[in-house]
Amino acid sequence: MRAAIQSEAMRLFLEKGFQETTIEEIAEAVEISPSTFFNYFPSKEDVVLQDDLDPLIIAAFNAQPEELSPLAALRNGMRDVFSNLTPEQNALARQRMALVSGDEDLRAALMGQFMGLVDEIAGLVAARTGCSPTDFAVRNLAGALLGVMMSAMLVVAEDPTRDLIEVVDAAVAHLEAGLPLGKARPVDAR
Repeated sequence: MRAAIQSEAMRLFLEKGFQETTIEEIAEAVEISPSTFFNYFPSKEDVVLQDDLDPLIIAAFNAQPEELSPLAALRNGMRDVFSNLTPEQNALARQRMALVSGDEDLRAALMGQFMGLVDEIAGLVAARTGCSPTDFAVRNLAGALLGVMMSAMLVVAEDPTRDLIEVVDAAVAHLEAGLPLGKARPVDAR
């Protein structure tokens, strides 16, 4: 049911616009009541922001060899997950990126999730490194990683011809290299 709600909601958002689509319309399209909608998603924004790839990326990250740095493990894990997306999953990821980048309320909701995401990533990094998840350097790395991922998302949303795997990989590689600017940049995401 959750997948059906998300699928119909995304279809309506893309047809009518995020703001113009009501929860009642989504519920009607899936043949459920609006109250049943809320059993699956706390808000309309959560339909877009709910990412079923996160658990796959976490599992792929945890499966990486222990000798890899957290960023290298994440790059490999994301490459593994993104390269195995079905065409439907890839389309959904791109649709979500486009909706978020084009809607102020969705961008605000995503920023509202930022603290929780920093904590989640910090926990993964801490488990790999033996550091505390509240360690300043661990949280800094988690925040920087989220920043480059948001930047990659915007690049792909603005140019649908861009390869998702290539852009995400280049974003994390750029972070790994210390975020150099100018001609010294080791990776160009284009």
